[in-house]
Amino acid sequence: MIGRQALHFLLVIMASEEINEDYPVEIHEYLSTFENSIGAVDEMLKTMMSVSRNELLQKLDPLEQAKVDLVSAYTLNSMFWVYLATQGVNPKEHPVKQELERIRVYMNRVKEITDKKKAGKLDRGAASRFVKNALWEPKPKNASKVANKGKSKN
Repeated sequence: MIGRQALHFLLVIMASEEINEDYPVEIHEYLSTFENSIGAVDEMLKTMMSVSRNELLQKLDPLEQAKVDLVSAYTLNSMFWVYLATQGVNPKEHPVKQELERIRVYMNRVKEITDKKKAGKLDRGAASRFVKNALWEPKPKNASKVANKGKSKN
């Protein structure tokens, strides 16, 4: 897994590159929003890095650890995708696309496992009794006549 330090390094590289003020005025708001978002990501990253990875993972069960690792890897690769796009490289033709797909497959596997854990377990005996008692069974015609004959004799 690519660590948080690598993500921080990527953010530093992206932030340190020279900003060219020669761009269309129409995109100024988008660029400002993007810059603010990068700042927010940097702040979150600083918060995450204030706790050691081992300390964080010790507090989580294995499934939660897998989720943290997958989200970290996906985030880092997504940031690299954006970086490639800003450098004029088509990220769809770069190996980062396959890496994102691979991570997405594992994220889906973890989701399936989580969903299976949340699903209720079936008590076969209780379900069988419920269905058996819920089904209507017609009484045989002879059974009602036999019951009536027994009542009239007494």
